Amino acid sequence: MISRRQFLAASAAALTGCRRRRAGGEVSVYCWSDYIAADTVAAFERETSLRVNYETFESQEEMLAKILAGGGGWDVVFPGNTLVGPMVRRALIREIDHQRLSNLANLEARFLDPPWDRGDRHSVPYMWGLSGFVYNRKALGRAATGWADLWDRAVKGKITMLDDPAEVLGACLKKLGHSLNSIDERELQAARAEALRQKPLLRAYLNAEVKPQLIAGDVWAAQLWNGDAYQAIAENRDLAYCFPSEGFALYADSAVILTQSRNPDSAYRWIDYLLRPDVGASIARSTMFPTPNARALELLDPALRANPDLYPPPGRLTSAEWFTEISAEGQSLRDRIWTEIKAA
Repeated sequence: MISRRQFLAASAAALTGCRRRRAGGEVSVYCWSDYIAADTVAAFERETSLRVNYETFESQEEMLAKILAGGGGWDVVFPGNTLVGPMVRRALIREIDHQRLSNLANLEARFLDPPWDRGDRHSVPYMWGLSGFVYNRKALGRAATGWADLWDRAVKGKITMLDDPAEVLGACLKKLGHSLNSIDERELQAARAEALRQKPLLRAYLNAEVKPQLIAGDVWAAQLWNGDAYQAIAENRDLAYCFPSEGFALYADSAVILTQSRNPDSAYRWIDYLLRPDVGASIARSTMFPTPNARALELLDPALRANPDLYPPPGRLTSAEWFTEISAEGQSLRDRIWTEIKAA
């Protein structure tokens, strides 16, 4: 049951939403959780008179499945870099009209022509990051250095891995000295064996939902994206981040406009707003994820820009590897192996 105050607040919001729809329309956004600042939506609505319907997901597999099922009615979604190509080939996303994005040039040069979408023809880089793991220094009693630390029986029941096939297989492959993008069946079967050997030690496969457990000290180590990790570190100073010595993943998430979008004009306004330096800096400051926006980066506190776990210098990326798109045959093999791991 909701209280009278909650009812009145909801009614006021609904009335305000109706006025905004009549005055300026709306935009429906489907994004990863904890990926904007607390005031991003409200500030955009005040400035544009557009209503934002904002929903979140925890994995891009979840996002893609809902789009393919025809649900949602979203205008803008945020796939990872490996999903942009497949979405283009399935005719799920529109080509980007650069003339409608006055702030596009704010991006770093490397993100204006990324290998997964040359010339940003169908996507606009939003955030990027690295995949290592966060751990509790006090609970472990030592510094963690590599993926092998997540196979330590001493922390059985206190470890989580991402609920993400590319990330888990990537960690296993890197632990074995292989490329995280491997489609070699022998290497993938070896990675499967590693994952199955680790599984009895795991508390669960979890994405961003693990953060409260890390903060509370119930989980001692968790494979996690660096921005999410630093959201937890801000709440528990016993936590630290590890870039595994065996190697780790790089990824980028981008804004795309769905072919099914009913509000493409509003979609462009939303994306261009996110590209503004002040907005990009606010989001990077709030979420702790690295921004690809060069002008936004200039507005961040020097201490944040200098954090090597968030904005690592080139020398720290020598063992890093970008996730790349996998061939259909290779992806089928990976999907089968992931299903076997989860079912075991």
